[in-house]
Amino acid sequence: MRYGFIDKILRVNLTTGTTAIEKIPEQWAKDYLGGAGLATKYLFEEVPADIDPLGTDNKLIFMTGPLTGTASASASRYSVVAKSPLTGLWGHGNSGGSFGPAMKRAGFDGFIFEGSSEIPVYLEILDGEAKLIPANNLWGKTVPETEDIIKDSSDRKVTIASIGPGGENLVRYAAIMNNKHRTVGRAGLGTVMGSKKLKAIVCAGKANFEIADPEGFKTTARRQIDFLDESMLKVGFEAFGTNMVSDMVNARGGYPTRNWQAGVFDDIEEVNSEALTNKVLDKGVSCFACPIACGRGTTIKEGKYAGKTGEGPEYESANTLGALCGVSDMNAITMANYLCNENGIDTISTGSTIAFAIECYEKGILTKTMTHGLKLEFGNADLVIELVKKIAKREGIGDLLAEGSRIVAQKLGKNSSHFAMNVKGMELPAYDPRAAKICGLGYVTANRGGDHITSFIEGPTFIDSPFVLVDDSKIKDPFVADPQETKVVVDLENALTAFDAIGACKFMGMLLPASDYTELINYALGWEMDVADFRRCGERIYNLARLYNAKTGMTRTHDMLPGRLMKDPLPDGPAKGMVIEEETLEKMKDAYYDFRGWDKTTGNPGPEKLLELGIQKDKC
Repeated sequence: MRYGFIDKILRVNLTTGTTAIEKIPEQWAKDYLGGAGLATKYLFEEVPADIDPLGTDNKLIFMTGPLTGTASASASRYSVVAKSPLTGLWGHGNSGGSFGPAMKRAGFDGFIFEGSSEIPVYLEILDGEAKLIPANNLWGKTVPETEDIIKDSSDRKVTIASIGPGGENLVRYAAIMNNKHRTVGRAGLGTVMGSKKLKAIVCAGKANFEIADPEGFKTTARRQIDFLDESMLKVGFEAFGTNMVSDMVNARGGYPTRNWQAGVFDDIEEVNSEALTNKVLDKGVSCFACPIACGRGTTIKEGKYAGKTGEGPEYESANTLGALCGVSDMNAITMANYLCNENGIDTISTGSTIAFAIECYEKGILTKTMTHGLKLEFGNADLVIELVKKIAKREGIGDLLAEGSRIVAQKLGKNSSHFAMNVKGMELPAYDPRAAKICGLGYVTANRGGDHITSFIEGPTFIDSPFVLVDDSKIKDPFVADPQETKVVVDLENALTAFDAIGACKFMGMLLPASDYTELINYALGWEMDVADFRRCGERIYNLARLYNAKTGMTRTHDMLPGRLMKDPLPDGPAKGMVIEEETLEKMKDAYYDFRGWDKTTGNPGPEKLLELGIQKDKC
């Protein structure tokens, strides 16, 4: 392929210590674009669905998109795909910063890691030359320590993705970190990296790729940025970051509190965006080519953690390490967030599992003997920080909590699964679907488990921000489950899956139409893709990931919410008394499967749909 791609994949066999370079199959690029799409195709073709996610047969696939590293607004993203050790399903994570563009500058569109090393290693790629280097001196180091040591020993300006102690210790929800603070946060992909004893990937180079129509590309990219500069959403994100939505979600009664026992947090003013800004904010931080800078560069300025610096917390982290655990101390929440990043563990799963454990303790399901003497209670900020440390080290009760809420509930029994707040093993994000019922459908149909950014249906519901990316993403009444509105979830899943494939930030989908992106793709690659083609690529990728999950044994019965959301009414706020009845959820699922053209009995795509999308070439 001449345009848009480097057209090189680096395959690394960690068992043998060898590397090989191969081209991207051209038809795969046309069908799956790149990023998460191309990585999913490699996973589907090369990794059997029944393998052990932490075994040598799993593969860890890093992939950029065709827009990654270009002048398109916020085209910084890269994706990582593997079989997830947290869910046992298709696992996907995505990150910004500058590592994705650095992969391309180093000379590759993607990396595929196979096998496992006997000793800790890191991969160095400089100007297209790759070598594995022993990393015994890095094993046990935090993410910032790892980056500093590698940078101090290199005479190049390198960009690094790495794991921390959480990944090394196989915490099931370990993250991959890049630029110290940016994260491939969900699905335990850092755990897979740790199982392979791969500590870091180090990139530098000056490789370039040819754009088919540079002037056309530049004009469209400039138009995007000019439009974004006038956007009120840019003003909000730039000033307050993602935590600006905390007041909106709390006002709707959907701000998860004390392990989802309530939807209104009385101390919201202590943890909202204004509190973050006043107490810890230093400056906004942007990803590569981003005109918005929604990241938060922060420093704890007072109290026992004064002087600590880093990035965040983002909205999800501020909730799951805060209100979800009953904590209202922004300094402590920020410290817990730093510790998650430094140790390389997902803030959402970490905070959620801690909140679940606290409720288990309060109900007498977890005993003081089992917690090794710790008293677990909501509102104890020091406890949350201590548990983050123990989880990362798998020390004491942290060894159990490192398994995630689903496995903990399975081990504890006593109906604790009722309030283990996960879908398919992945802990839920910080939007209570009892206050916006269509969000519950988004959680259960997301291919990687309980997740909000697969469909971002929270945008049209909780924050009144429909996506321009699709034709109509408005939800009339979040309190009402309208089966016809399930098409909005389908449309958003398809379109945003395509975003993960091209390397674009999903926040742009709130503001920029799909036609902008088909223009950019065509100018970059010399293709003739229209909006329908773009959305069809997203649909194809989504179906392929679902098909992989089906091969693990997943059916519609697994598309299910935790019992608390279906049985326990919210006790206060605008959504007081609300639940998502199982019958209501099943009706929404039926409508969703119909819109997808899937078999309603299995909840999976059948031969006709696979044939239609070109996933299956012949009828079976």
